[in-house]
Amino acid sequence: MEKSVVVSVDRLFRHRFYEKTIRRSKKFMAHDEKNECQVGDQVKIEETRPLSKRKRWIVAEILEKARN
Repeated sequence: MEKSVVVSVDRLFRHRFYEKTIRRSKKFMAHDEKNECQVGDQVKIEETRPLSKRKRWIVAEILEKARN
């Protein structure tokens, strides 16, 4: 997957009845033009035109690099 990254977006919400905090995640395929993202980086993605069958997002910026 050259110039592509898989971004996992986590969200927290409260259950309506049980009022327990639940964590849900969703994966997005994003285009990384400079191929500079690494595993564990926090990135900002933006919606764009369809670039391939599954890629509709681009990496706008890297917010925080992964600590090794």
